[in-house]
Amino acid sequence: MSEKKSSPIVNTEEIESIMEQLPKTNNLLNNFQLYQWEGFWSTLPIIKAAMVFKATFKSEPNDVLLASSMKTGSTWLKAICVSIMQGNKEEEEDLLVKDNPHFYVPTIEAKDYYLKTPTHDPYTMPSLKLFHTHLPYRVLPDSIKNSNNCKIIYITRNPKDTLISMWHYLNNCKRLEDLSPLEEVVENFCNGVHHYGPFFEHVLEYWEESKKKPQKLLFLKYEDLKIDPKKEVAKIALFLGKPFGNEEDLEIVLNKCSLERLKNLEVNKSGSIVSYVHNNAFFRKGVVGDWKNHMTPEMEEQLDKITKLKLQGSGLEL
Repeated sequence: MSEKKSSPIVNTEEIESIMEQLPKTNNLLNNFQLYQWEGFWSTLPIIKAAMVFKATFKSEPNDVLLASSMKTGSTWLKAICVSIMQGNKEEEEDLLVKDNPHFYVPTIEAKDYYLKTPTHDPYTMPSLKLFHTHLPYRVLPDSIKNSNNCKIIYITRNPKDTLISMWHYLNNCKRLEDLSPLEEVVENFCNGVHHYGPFFEHVLEYWEESKKKPQKLLFLKYEDLKIDPKKEVAKIALFLGKPFGNEEDLEIVLNKCSLERLKNLEVNKSGSIVSYVHNNAFFRKGVVGDWKNHMTPEMEEQLDKITKLKLQGSGLEL
């Protein structure tokens, strides 16, 4: 086992200098000022954390990075992986009853937003680490991208459902009565100017990498998890090197991690683990096709057109 690493030391002045020159949105999006760095948009604290992550993080053998754009099934994936890594044993203490999945699998660039210190710090804990990011593939540290032993699991979702889920989530964070106009949200999404956007470039970078290195990067779709959770969870377990010994072990994890159960656990109905976000905000409907209850035919056409254009020739369907 390697020695425990110290917290990252970076040139703060250099980072501050870069941040002062970043392009930014002319208006507040969902009450947040967004800035652009390395081709993606986010808030300054997230970008600063991303710079530190890219410059200093050293992966260890057998690290597992969960990656996703916002609101594509991250919380569900975290819960599934926590249960698989725990060992699939029903008699063991159920971690998901004790705390929200984000406590066990911290989002590395959002560490400073956590109200409660996660079970481990990805910077200091030796292998094996299970952690998460919303960052695009291009800004991941070289130690993750170049390692043959550090695995990545990426999950994505239909862009229309992603957008609606993001819309509700960010309005929940604002704690305001009136929702942001959906027309504006659709326009910004199509232009790629949103948290961790642009969405399609985010997805395609991980998709292309999964085709080059399928043994390193497992690419999942939220819809597939909903349609056939048994098949997809078994696939995740095999990829993690923790294949199920029998059908019963698989069923235990499926039951522990069903969206309905997670949503109704007391720990996910109250309290907050991340600043500005109630735990219950991570569990809304979780259904496929909810966008139909919100979007006009014009919005649908706008999203379909940009989706077809962006994914053309990639072999990927969302």
